[in-house]
Amino acid sequence: MRSARLAVLSVLTAAAVVAAPLAASAKDGGIDSRVAHPSAVSASAQLDALRYWTPERMKSATPLDITVDTLPGTSTDVAKGEPQTITPLSPTNGGGQWTGGGKVVTTSGRVFFTFQGKNASCSGNALTSGNKSTVVTAGHCVKYQGAWHTNWVFVPNYNNGNRPYGTWTGRQLLSTPQWIASEDINYDVGMAVVNQLNGAYLTDVVGGQGIAFNQPRGVQVYDFGFPAAAPYDGEKLIYCSGVTINDFLLSQDIGLKCDMTGGSSGGPWFRSFSESTGVGIQTSVNSFKYNFLQTYMFGPYFGNDAQTLYNSAQAA
Repeated sequence: MRSARLAVLSVLTAAAVVAAPLAASAKDGGIDSRVAHPSAVSASAQLDALRYWTPERMKSATPLDITVDTLPGTSTDVAKGEPQTITPLSPTNGGGQWTGGGKVVTTSGRVFFTFQGKNASCSGNALTSGNKSTVVTAGHCVKYQGAWHTNWVFVPNYNNGNRPYGTWTGRQLLSTPQWIASEDINYDVGMAVVNQLNGAYLTDVVGGQGIAFNQPRGVQVYDFGFPAAAPYDGEKLIYCSGVTINDFLLSQDIGLKCDMTGGSSGGPWFRSFSESTGVGIQTSVNSFKYNFLQTYMFGPYFGNDAQTLYNSAQAA
């Protein structure tokens, strides 16, 4: 079987395991510890994370590039249900100056974390959510090789080292049961609930994009991220656009012709995207690439499990 690379962090293996569905609810007042992990909860932990990410560390953070000989396919299809769409939320603070390109500029950002003692980066996006604090990214951008990442932060509208909307520390990191159990590539979705910053909630400051589940495949999408591996440097928001395809090889993912590299993992895919306003409905994230097909990016289909993950995150 031919080798494959996952753009990440970067590269991972997948297994055909289906775990139990997320069990926690807002009514319970907690999150299932099997698929969620507390991050910087206390004030001192938040301060430690903020102090850790100096401009120099952000500048030097690079995506891991892990190559595997084979990527096992999975025999399970992503569970589907009734279509659901959460509509976008406009920013309510009216404070920060938009630099152009519409809302996507402020809701998209870089994700920084420590993985196995190394500083690394991914991408993420702020969502409309009940707690006004939910960020979506890839599963491997919150947990990988059995370990939850540390020093996890989200920097919306990152640009050439500038952080106009601040650095938001993660309070809870979450992923799908299938990713947590076996790193099943079909379910490579992660979310983070961030702490308030200066007494404000994330989407009150930067706005929140919509999200949708169980949507039709083969549609026009716009894909955004902060690729940090050559020829990119992670300092700018990059995009691709086109009609999605189904992965015809080893997963149930959707694909898009795109040359983004490592560091773009977790970046949002939007359908119904407006170039003039930068508003869209998110339906996937950057997940992986094949070694022999570097011109295509692949991302997980947002089905029932992604929807359950979102509901759990926004209730936290």
